[in-house]
Amino acid sequence: MLTYEEVKKSDAIRTYIIRADESLAALGYTEHSFAHVVHVAEMAGQLLRTLGYDERTVELAKIAGYLHDIGNLVNRSEHSQSGAVMAWSILNDMGCDPAEVATIVTAIGNHDEGTGVPVNAVAAALILADKADVRWTRVRNRDMSTFDIHDRVNYSVKKSSLTVNEDQSIVNLNLTVDTKLSSVMDYFEIFMNRMILCRKAADKLGLKFTLTINDQQLV
Repeated sequence: MLTYEEVKKSDAIRTYIIRADESLAALGYTEHSFAHVVHVAEMAGQLLRTLGYDERTVELAKIAGYLHDIGNLVNRSEHSQSGAVMAWSILNDMGCDPAEVATIVTAIGNHDEGTGVPVNAVAAALILADKADVRWTRVRNRDMSTFDIHDRVNYSVKKSSLTVNEDQSIVNLNLTVDTKLSSVMDYFEIFMNRMILCRKAADKLGLKFTLTINDQQLV
């Protein structure tokens, strides 16, 4: 069975991730390279492991997380769909089981807030892990005088964590935000659709989604 570590060692996949991130850098987007995809992969896997899913499902979530943004190589628009098609080809070439390819491709194709739906547990975990990765280190622009709202909001988030409570009823996104750089309303202005998709993803996993900013529960 194909493993997450084997996927990470693929030179072709590494090249696709690098080139996809280069395209996003040219467009002014935040970092979508290895720091992001590894974080998403590990978080998606850890979330399912915490909820008691079997280790193979955890592994598939990690693979999906690592591959989820390769579609940006084609175009930012509809990158989840193009990434799913790319992943289908890559994983088949690597000898991945067709049923597992289907699960991974479905998750990748459904991770974007524009069109995504958490149709299975792996997709739900990927959505939550991806949308929770908001942090100042993803901002490439270091000239604060030229920040747009996306730069300001991301740069204002000094800490972020995604945790499941002890009785496994709530998944909480906890953010520490420097409100001198960006307001809480700015966060909701650009990320409202993401939070709605996170709520749907949590529902799929039998959880309630909550959002805490600066120790205040807002959702």
